[in-house]
Amino acid sequence: MIRVLFASSEMSPFARTGGLGDVVGALPAALSALGAEVSVVLPLYRSIDRQKFVLAPFGGTRRAPVAGRSMSFSLQKASLGPVSVYFVDRPEYFHRENYYGTTDSDYPDNAERFIFFSRAVLALASLLEPRPQVIHCHDWQSALVPVYSAMDREYKVRFKDSATVLTLHNLGYQGIFPRVEMQTAGLGPSLFTPAGLEFWGQMNFLKGGIVFADALTTVSRKYAEEIQTPELGFGLDGVIRVCREKLTGILNGVDYARWDPLSDPFLLSTYGPGNLAGKAACKRALQRELKLEVDPKIPLVGMVSRLVEQKGIDLVTQHLSRLMSLKMQLAVLGLGAERYHERLRAFAAKHPGRFACHIGYQERLSHLIEAGSDFFLMPSRYEPCGLNQIYSLRYGTLPIVRATGGLEDTVIDLRDNPRRGNGFKFSAYTAEALRETVKLALSTYRKGGKTWDRLIANAFKADFGWETSARGYLEVYREAYRRKTGKELSA
Repeated sequence: MIRVLFASSEMSPFARTGGLGDVVGALPAALSALGAEVSVVLPLYRSIDRQKFVLAPFGGTRRAPVAGRSMSFSLQKASLGPVSVYFVDRPEYFHRENYYGTTDSDYPDNAERFIFFSRAVLALASLLEPRPQVIHCHDWQSALVPVYSAMDREYKVRFKDSATVLTLHNLGYQGIFPRVEMQTAGLGPSLFTPAGLEFWGQMNFLKGGIVFADALTTVSRKYAEEIQTPELGFGLDGVIRVCREKLTGILNGVDYARWDPLSDPFLLSTYGPGNLAGKAACKRALQRELKLEVDPKIPLVGMVSRLVEQKGIDLVTQHLSRLMSLKMQLAVLGLGAERYHERLRAFAAKHPGRFACHIGYQERLSHLIEAGSDFFLMPSRYEPCGLNQIYSLRYGTLPIVRATGGLEDTVIDLRDNPRRGNGFKFSAYTAEALRETVKLALSTYRKGGKTWDRLIANAFKADFGWETSARGYLEVYREAYRRKTGKELSA
């Protein structure tokens, strides 16, 4: 049995801002189903309900070195099915309104907060008996764990039989801080070099993890290729090319227990591939809720997204009038930059009945948009994996996406493969490419017939459950352990 400890700043249902929380919430259970023994450690944020999740003290008071001081913390433990979940509790770092900062800026002590978290992860790993054979870290917030386990004299001995794996969920967020934070981290000047954590005169947490982890993964095959290019490498493409032999792209899975129109508790009418009457009812319900004109014939395009440039919201907001001239309805749910909030609200006020936006996030409404829309729009500038296009396929809602990252890996364009197509893709990051692809999708909808029926049938057939992804991770764990220890992991 493989023993794995996940280290992450998010895990659904405890703490989530997006795909990271979803992945860490689902992958451990999928690995457990294949025989692995998996536990997770994350910060104990103020928003986590200790009573609801039945948290209990574990291991007494522990200490971790930060900025030359010995910092005390406690641990709490809960269970999520077969997975043990540990929480690092130090109120001054984690009992805050948000996880990383406000919508306008990051917390100024984020470097210290997650240096401390990485130290606490290794303190917990030292407590566990038997110790984990693999420590699987996620994004920059835990990327110093591989650095410490490889370069700290004490940890190097303690974890000589533990391999580290780092998953890169989004290279746009790297944990870049002033050089002085090397001292906060207790890392000497020998590591502040182009071959270590130095990045244009600053300290880069993610770069350190990339260099020192025993294996790297990212969340789709296409994204593993893209991050080796200057366009999407965000300054780390050269480092990743050097480390490409230990990099594997594994497409994220989705939790079909939560996202299935046959059993979705948020829907007034459930449905499936054999009966689409419930989908028509969901469209009516969505139109009514968002005060759109209730019309079964007008195509309805949904969008649930963070309202930031990465997600392509600039393409949408800058050219809304031209896009909406295509005679459709558009429903947007999301939260992000205030300038996009203002544009969307203003347009909704001018075009009631055809355009609706809900600023914020609401779980029930996100499910209703997936079910009630005819199309789901994801015009991302880049998208490491993406989950909503996969949810959309399961809901018989055809994705309209830009061909990047996981969107490229999961959506088959009708024009590329008329027999297997399940959506629509465009390549150029331009408003015109977006509009022309939406125009084609709407034309296909209005024509209906066998082509439309085949698209819907292909969408329902798509299967991106977690088992395939989990098997890929088990192979990565075995290879990382072999690379680190020279020994084989048992099945």
